[in-house]
Amino acid sequence: MKSLLFKAAALVLALTLPAHAQKASSAKFSGQAAYDLTKQYIAAAPHRWIGSPDHTKAEEFIRSHFTVEAAKGNFETDSFSASTPAGQLAMKNFIVRYPGKKDGVIVLATHYETNYPLRDIGFVGANDGGATTALLIELGNYLRAHPPEGYSVWLVFDDGEEAIQSWSDRDSLYGTRHLAAKWSQDGTIKKIKAFLVTDMIGDKDLNIDRDSNSTPWLLDLLATAAKNTGHTAYVFKNDTAVMDDHLPFRQRGVPVLDVIDLDYGPPTREHPEGGYHHTELDTLDKVSAHSLQISGDLLVEMIRLINQH
Repeated sequence: MKSLLFKAAALVLALTLPAHAQKASSAKFSGQAAYDLTKQYIAAAPHRWIGSPDHTKAEEFIRSHFTVEAAKGNFETDSFSASTPAGQLAMKNFIVRYPGKKDGVIVLATHYETNYPLRDIGFVGANDGGATTALLIELGNYLRAHPPEGYSVWLVFDDGEEAIQSWSDRDSLYGTRHLAAKWSQDGTIKKIKAFLVTDMIGDKDLNIDRDSNSTPWLLDLLATAAKNTGHTAYVFKNDTAVMDDHLPFRQRGVPVLDVIDLDYGPPTREHPEGGYHHTELDTLDKVSAHSLQISGDLLVEMIRLINQH
C-alpha cells in the first residue's frame, strides 16, 4: 500500500511541477541539440572572419544563448584590439561562468571565428569553429540544469585563433594569448585547474588525437573518460603535436588538454592533415550529432574526473 501511495504522490507531483522544472531534473547533454545549434550558427553567421558582418552576427548568436548567465553577472565580454598583418583588429572573447562549490576553475574553450585568408572562398568552418561553438553552447545548457558540484566551470569562446596572414607565434591565437596575459596579470590564472580546448570534434569520422603538447595527466584522464563512457574507439588513433589555443596557457604552467581531431577528410598534397581542413568542403554534411554526443559525453566526464584528481 505504501508503494502505491508513493507512486500516486509522485505522479501528482510530476503533473503539478512546471514543465521547465521537470526538464531540468532530467536534462542530459544532447548531441542532437549541439548538431541543431551548429546548423543554426553557420546559417546565421557563415562567413565570420574578423571584421565581417557575419562576425558581428556570430557574437550576437553566442550572446543570445546566455541571457540567463548575463542576468546573473556571469557573462563577460572581453574586448581587445590586436596588432595583426592586416592592421589593428577589434576582437572579443566571451567568458561564461558557472560557479562551483570548490575553489578552482575548469575552463573549456573554443574559437568561434572563421579563417581570415579564406574569406573569399565561401569557407563556413562547420567543423572548424562552428561545431565546437555549438558544443559549448549545449554544454552551457547542461551546466544550467546541473550546476557544478566541484570546481567552477567557465566556457570561453575565444576570437582570433586563426592566422590573419600565415601561421606563426605572432600571427595566431590572438584571443587566448590576450586572455592568458590578462589572467596572469590579475591572478585568475592561479585558479585554473585545467584548460581544455575543443577543436574540430564534430567530425563524422571522429577520432580524437593524442596531442603531445597537452599535459600528460589530462591525456590519461581523457583515456579514462573514454573508457568510462564507452567511447574508447574514438580516441588516440593518431599522435600529434598541435599548435592550438592551449599553448598560451601551457606556457604559463597551466595544465592543458587539446581535444582535437586534426585528421579531417581524405589527405591531399596541399592538406596532408585532411582534405576538408581549411577548405570550402568544411560544411555541415561533414558533421554529425553522433560525434557531438561522443564529444559532449567526454567533456562532461572530464569535468567529473578533474574534480576527483
